[in-house]
Amino acid sequence: MLRRSLLLIIASCAFAVEPRSAVRALDSVRITVSDLDRAVEFYSGVLTFRKIGEYETHGAELEHLEGVFGARVRTARMRLGEETIELTEYLAPQGRPNPLDARSNDRGFQHIAIIVSDMDKAYARLRQFKVKHASTGPQRLPDWNKNAGGIQAFYFRDPDGHALEILAFPPNKGAAKWHRAPDALFLGIDHTAIVVEDTDRSLRFYRDTLGMQVAGASENYGVEQERLNNVFGARLRITALRAASGPGVEFLEYLAPADGRPYPAGSQANDLWHWQTRFSAASAEESCSHLRNSGARFVSSGTVEFPDSKPGFRKSCIVRDPDGHAVQIAE
Repeated sequence: MLRRSLLLIIASCAFAVEPRSAVRALDSVRITVSDLDRAVEFYSGVLTFRKIGEYETHGAELEHLEGVFGARVRTARMRLGEETIELTEYLAPQGRPNPLDARSNDRGFQHIAIIVSDMDKAYARLRQFKVKHASTGPQRLPDWNKNAGGIQAFYFRDPDGHALEILAFPPNKGAAKWHRAPDALFLGIDHTAIVVEDTDRSLRFYRDTLGMQVAGASENYGVEQERLNNVFGARLRITALRAASGPGVEFLEYLAPADGRPYPAGSQANDLWHWQTRFSAASAEESCSHLRNSGARFVSSGTVEFPDSKPGFRKSCIVRDPDGHAVQIAE
């Protein structure tokens, strides 16, 4: 009996240990831009991000990681609060511009949600800099929506047409850190949002394969949601996931209208609609192997090892999620 009890305890401990293939944190979100200097000026000058590093890289490792032959990139790492993004300009070869007719329900859509301490002041600042609207204006989600009621949000665009969001939480919603007597207007990044075709299919990738946890869900509709997304008749199933640390990932499944276009075929990392969500893992080899065994579609030739730490990691691979969004695993 004692031996059986010990075996049960050992087995329980084994299951409690996080597998080395699971991601530990969402490290950063990478955005391809056409002009790095202009992008840095916008994110720092308008949104108060702070540039914390810049590097230029090229060579076989980069080509095998990103799947772009002859790639030479210039990247700036930007921080807001505790979170970071990367802005990357392809010096060669240059990719395609953002489609002028892109819509918020297209499955190529992705944004970052920037938390603000005062929506009215943040919106006034964006107007001061003549930032292009993607929403009609700031929207307050209705109180009948238990999980989202009282949240204020507004979509806008950066100089390359990438969608961005500012978000203000009421006192009873959002992480505690967003309510600690902020002395800044722009506070940090809560999540990156992606449009998905099928939430359950995406959960099998982000939750079951990557090891993220579901943190919340809601169904949003009504005129406020329509004006926020600038999609008439918008009805969304929204699911929030988080790793152990870092911003979350939010699924936006459009229950209506169902006419969103699929992720553009033949997309590459130098195309300006390319976003890349980077997760850190204890072992890139094990995580990438787990992804391959799970049937993930690889962008990289495999797990790529860099000779130096210039990109901020040693080993990495890039895959596409079920809808085509780029996901990077880095060690």
